[in-house]
Amino acid sequence: MLGLTLEGGASRTVYSCGIMDALLEENIIADRIFGVSAGAAFGVSYASKQIGRNYRLATEFMGTRKYMGVHHMFDPKNRSYYNLDYAWDDVPNIHLPFDYKAYREYEGEFYAVVTNVATGRAEYLTVPRDDVKWTVLRATCALPLMFPEIEINGEKYLDGGIADSIPYKRAVSEGCDKNIIVLTRPRNYVKTTDSLTRLCMRHYKKYPEFAHALETRAQRYNETVSEIQKLREQGRVFVFTPKTTFGVGRTEGDPKKLDRLYRHGYDHAKWAMDSLKRYLDK
Repeated sequence: MLGLTLEGGASRTVYSCGIMDALLEENIIADRIFGVSAGAAFGVSYASKQIGRNYRLATEFMGTRKYMGVHHMFDPKNRSYYNLDYAWDDVPNIHLPFDYKAYREYEGEFYAVVTNVATGRAEYLTVPRDDVKWTVLRATCALPLMFPEIEINGEKYLDGGIADSIPYKRAVSEGCDKNIIVLTRPRNYVKTTDSLTRLCMRHYKKYPEFAHALETRAQRYNETVSEIQKLREQGRVFVFTPKTTFGVGRTEGDPKKLDRLYRHGYDHAKWAMDSLKRYLDK
């Protein structure tokens, strides 16, 4: 059974979009998909087999003032850097239609990682096939300070990357004996606990378990990447890692930069396709 693990990274995840389109062109469809934050948000278009949809989303919508910007945080009905109803309702249901029928026909399972604010632990929620408001995807993308807490069944959630940034172990536990892992940071990247993370820790101090997850995130992330590299060397997983992100940050909206990063991912996947197929055929 084939698992696909998609790291988040907001705009940096456009690299992953190029890889997913290349996989679709080769009809490589995972049986289990585990997406974190933007990895999940972009991943649903892979599950619905809509080649090019993520590229259009990145280059035509993400850079617009209507899609994201600080001004949206001052809207009391929004309180997010992103225009939530526009991004998760208007765009998929009007401007850039999502193929719900194709997603319902996807024979695998799609999970988004969320972090429970009360427990600080990761939860792996199935992304519904018929939720046109995409509540679970809003939750997995809910960056601390930049999003309100997203409530699902009485529980409050924020960005899944806080508790489990690269959930490949979950894929293995679900029975995936072949695993493609798509990272969004260059191989030499080392995560640190920066000043923004410390600010988040103070802001969420009323949730001590969540604050602790923020405090330990960098260490856990670096350990996970180290584990993945060892598994890659052993031929047990297939890993895509960008050589560079071309300066694309979390909230990048420049279509030219996003186009370049997408094409880097697409070209990388095409270059590695023979090796990937050999791995899958073992």
